[in-house]
Order: sequence, then C-alpha cells, then structure tokens
Amino acid sequence: MSSRTVVRGGLVITASDEIHADVLIEDGRVAALAATGTQAADVFTAERTIDATGKYVIPGGVDGHTHMEMPFGGTYAADTFETGTRAAAWGGTTTIVDFAIQSVGRSLREGLDAWHAKAEGNCAIDYGFHMIVSDVNQETLKEMDLLVEEGVTSFKQFMAYPGVFYSDDGQILRAMQRAAENGGLIMMHAENGIAIDVLVEQALARGETDPRFHGEVRRALLEAEATHRAIRLAQVAGAPLYVVHVSATEAVAELTRARDEGLNVFGETCPQYLFLSTDNLAEPDFEGAKYVCSTPLRPREHQAALWRGLRTNDLQVVSTDHCPFCFSGQKELGRGDFSKIPNGMPGVENRMDLLHQAVVDGHIGRRRWIEIACATPARMFGLYPKKGTIAPGADADIVVYDPHAEQVISAETHHMNVDYSAYEGKRVTGRVETVLSRGEPVVTEREYTGRKGHGVYTPRSTCQYLN
Repeated sequence: MSSRTVVRGGLVITASDEIHADVLIEDGRVAALAATGTQAADVFTAERTIDATGKYVIPGGVDGHTHMEMPFGGTYAADTFETGTRAAAWGGTTTIVDFAIQSVGRSLREGLDAWHAKAEGNCAIDYGFHMIVSDVNQETLKEMDLLVEEGVTSFKQFMAYPGVFYSDDGQILRAMQRAAENGGLIMMHAENGIAIDVLVEQALARGETDPRFHGEVRRALLEAEATHRAIRLAQVAGAPLYVVHVSATEAVAELTRARDEGLNVFGETCPQYLFLSTDNLAEPDFEGAKYVCSTPLRPREHQAALWRGLRTNDLQVVSTDHCPFCFSGQKELGRGDFSKIPNGMPGVENRMDLLHQAVVDGHIGRRRWIEIACATPARMFGLYPKKGTIAPGADADIVVYDPHAEQVISAETHHMNVDYSAYEGKRVTGRVETVLSRGEPVVTEREYTGRKGHGVYTPRSTCQYLN
C-alpha cells in the first residue's frame, strides 16, 4: 500500500532556494515539488493534505552533536534516546548524530554496540553515530577502517579531560593519519586540558568554588591554543578537521586563518554561545551551575565573532551539544567545588527556534538558517541529500513552521527530561507546527503523534565537503 501526502501552499525554504510550492510525498520520500497554484501542483492527489498557507515548509533539522544517556562525572545525561529524540522532534529536528563512547582499555566495537543497544527501538526520529576514541592503539586504528565502511565515518577526540577522554598529541596524530587514509573525519574538543587542570587546582586552593570560576579557568586562550594545535596536527597528517562547540573569538580566528590557507578545516558553534554568556554562569545561589558546559560560556563580546563566522562561513554548523543534567541532584554534585558540576546543557528542542529568532533579529538570512541547521550538517556527516533538504528522492523529513507565532521558552512547557531551561523566559518569534519524519507525522498541529521505534539507525557516507 503506497501512502501519499501533499503539503500545500507554504513557502518552501532550503539552503539554496525559496519557492511557494506544494510538496508531494510518497512512501516516506519527497516525490515532487510544483509551484503552488500551477497545473502541475493541482494534479497532486493524496490521502492526507497538510495546509501550510502562510507558513514555512523547511527540511527537518539535523543536529550533528548530541549526548543522550551519556555517562559523565558519576551520573548520566538526563535524556534517554526516547525522551531526547521526542524533544528533538518537538523542536523541528528530525535527525540526530549522537556519540558512542570507547572506554579506555575497550574496543571501539564494544562502545558502538552499547550505544546501538541504548538507541534501537527507542527513537522517535532517525539517528546516526559518531565514535569517541579514548584509547588510540594499533587495534583501535584498524577498527576505525571497519567503522568507516559500515557508516560510522567520524571520530571525536579530546584535548580536554585528562584521565577520562584525553588524547595526547601523538595519539591525535595517529588517529588523524588513519582518517586521512580511510576518509573519516576527526572531530576535536579543542581545549588544553592539561593546563586547565592546573588552573582548576589553583582556583580551588584559593577558595574559588562557585560556578563562574568554571568559565574563568577554561580560558579562551587555551581554546585558541588547542584549536591551533589541532589544525597543525591535521595539516601534518593531511587530514580534515572539524572543531566542535567553538565559543571564543580567538578560536574563530584560528579557524578563519586555516580556511584562508585552503585547509579542510570546519567549525561548529552552539546556541548557548550565541545567546548566553558568563553573566549566566555568575547567577547567584549556585544557579550558574545550570550553565556549566565545556567549552564554557564566554563574555558577551565573543558573540559578535561567532555570528560573523556564521555569516562568512568560517563557522559552518550550529548543533546543540545537547547533554542535559538536572539542576536538582545532578548539577548540585558540584556545590562547593565547580569542577564536580557535570558539564553539559539541554538544548536539542530549542535550536531551530533560536536560530529562527536570529533570522528575525537580522543576524542571518532564512536560507542560511536552513544551511547551518539542516543542509550543512547533513553534508558534513554524509547524510545529504537523504537528509537536510526538500527535493525529489530525499526522505520526507519536513517541518511546517509558523514564522509569526510567538512563544516563551520554559521548562514548564519543554519536552526535554530536565528540570530547567537554559533559556527560561526568553521570548522568540516562530514555532514548529507539524513535523514529518520519513512522511510520518511525529508532531501534528502542536500535538505529539509520533512513537518510539519509528526512528531508524542511518549509516552515513564520508564528509561531502572534502576535495
């Protein structure tokens, strides 16, 4: 039985075009587009018609950086794959790429299998995996080749968190050399963790224990230094590099310089760095703990460089680094010692709306919104054109978006499994109305109509930006 849906009368926005068009969906894929009101559109027939008059019709968001059920600092991220992907759908995101973790002394395969077990049958939307490489050795390097072949084509390493995820320069270089051979993409958490640990120890010895000191010890210069080092190591290895959660003016400058040199270097930032600042980390009564993440929030003046980087394409992607911990019982583990506050913030539900607010505020244009939130992450991680666009043959991951609706972001109304919102009380213009995942309605006129297990694992090809 074939099933057909028509989305009529909306403004279809992709990274490259804006057109008033009707979209015909057949068997979970986009079958055709035709300009609204034309003879071609009038012949579209279907069992289900969605009226998008006065609305935007956009590709479902692709969030290339989430951490569902991630163990960290003696606890776990509060969102499961079930709750996290449901919240993502509510926010107009229809694909996530989460991070499977290799534990030191264990194989990549063991880590990947564990994450498959967590996600399978539980997701409301489609998902893929990156692999966190914590233990580079000859066996790990061989496994990287096998993972690329089966659709896990990106590998994250950490210059931060000594004793947990940290890799030294030699391990990083070896992994980069392997990626240069097998087509994988190295993703880097670029902060000088060895130096940061010294500053943490010194701050605590001075009695500086409040959350705001988390931001002060994780210096912007140490992000920039690590970014520079990662770029040069990648250059030595002849490998591409993707720097995650870029937060500081100085780090953007390093990426810009590398790209001007013609290197295959890419950068992502996140909504928290665009909309929040160290003012939040300094909130009294330990409230600042809600905003502890790494890289940390920066002073407000860094935001201009991030917006400029997004406009000039020196930063290509906005993802969330969604890694939620409840304030009560989880963030509170760090009362009296900021270094024990679990690092991470909730945001998978808010990204598309916050970036639409950036369109309203004049930071970016509508097509750039779709580019940085849908198309580029899909291309970066080998999912395009199946994901990230509205075109014949693409998965029918489609969002009907009301650009005029106003809403107030709040923990009272969000669907993430966390007891606070990082954007509590923020007024934004624009709201998701209906969400289709492979043609199936997951959110229908602000009602959840999805189900766990609809989302399927999606193997990825290699990065589509490499020359």
